Amino acid sequence: MSLIVQKYGGTSVGTVDRIKNVAKKVAAAKKAGNEIVVVVSAMSGETDKLIALANAVSTNPKDREMDMLLSTGERVTIALLAMALNDMKVDAVSFTGRQSGIITDTAHTRARIKNIDAGRIQEALKKGKVVVVAGFQGITEGSDVTTLGRGGSDLTAVAVAAALKADFCDIYTDVDGVYTTDPNIVPNARKLDKISYDEMLEMASLGAKVLQARSVEFAKKFNVPVRVLSSFHDVPGTLVTKEDKSMEKVVVAGVAYDKNQAKITLSGVPDKPGVAAKLFSKIADSKIIVDMIIQNVSKDGATDISFTVPKTDLKKALPLIKKAAKSIGCNDVVVHEGISKVSIIGVGMRSHSGVASRMFTALSNEGINIMMISTSEIKVSCVIEQKYTELAVRALHDAFGLEKTA
Repeated sequence: MSLIVQKYGGTSVGTVDRIKNVAKKVAAAKKAGNEIVVVVSAMSGETDKLIALANAVSTNPKDREMDMLLSTGERVTIALLAMALNDMKVDAVSFTGRQSGIITDTAHTRARIKNIDAGRIQEALKKGKVVVVAGFQGITEGSDVTTLGRGGSDLTAVAVAAALKADFCDIYTDVDGVYTTDPNIVPNARKLDKISYDEMLEMASLGAKVLQARSVEFAKKFNVPVRVLSSFHDVPGTLVTKEDKSMEKVVVAGVAYDKNQAKITLSGVPDKPGVAAKLFSKIADSKIIVDMIIQNVSKDGATDISFTVPKTDLKKALPLIKKAAKSIGCNDVVVHEGISKVSIIGVGMRSHSGVASRMFTALSNEGINIMMISTSEIKVSCVIEQKYTELAVRALHDAFGLEKTA
């Protein structure tokens, strides 16, 4: 008998028929002798509808009230799924984030999990029940409802699995595993049997939509084996696990891309100690994530600094950046939204040379100009014009022969 945490996303529970289909899968896993905890998202499109309602009544809704509103989406799904299971004679009970003991910090709309008191879940499991948990939400120590940000249900599932010391955390999605790149762009993209936590973390943070980056980080920290599976097809998926020797033989495991990027350039920045710290501390205080940063060579005591932020944060970030730029004596702030980031990822890069050169050559052969470059020991990322994104992904996938079985 295994203790398994299953997570189903919004598409998987998007209709009554799909909720019933999920109930059948859960019931089958339970009847096979497993202890089952199910984490579910809101029905597909529901969160967007709630956001539209908020914007219809307020031009600037407070984050606390947005959390209160958005948390209702998952409450609907957990109740419906528990009802469907009980109707199948499978004893099930639904818990909100509060009832599940998910304690977060106070950063509304993007809270971080601080602790999980899984006592109530464990009690229900001991009674033989299937526990259905609302993903994406928690509660502060002061009893305010919080949400974990987009994709937060993945994080909920992994965190609950860690708290329960589950044997597996199964993430059910509308795809049947992790691919070498987006199959919608590269039809011969190959499904991976397994991938390391580090590779999956890089792919998730660099634009791959299969798993949420924070959930992978949590899985790595607590060594939670994660299986990415299909909600609609009973086929083997991809295991996200600890790195092993076989993974190092593969130079590049995948290609990721992210169109949710905006480039900001500050020109005429005084080139003296403390200026960059003052600028980026202002941005950090607003919890906006800065990715690539490039500073040009100083000329006449001034320099240019370029960096990228998520395009979805640009509206919030720009007034802060302009204010900070003025305070440090910057000449101008220029925004470029028509960009994307393409990346190659692989733990094998640690032991193979010439990978970056091969990437740059592949892009050059397609006439694609590189605006910015960022590297780590297992990835290389380039900022390019957004209109070349699909071409770049195909070129890199071919250049590293990712369609071939390792």
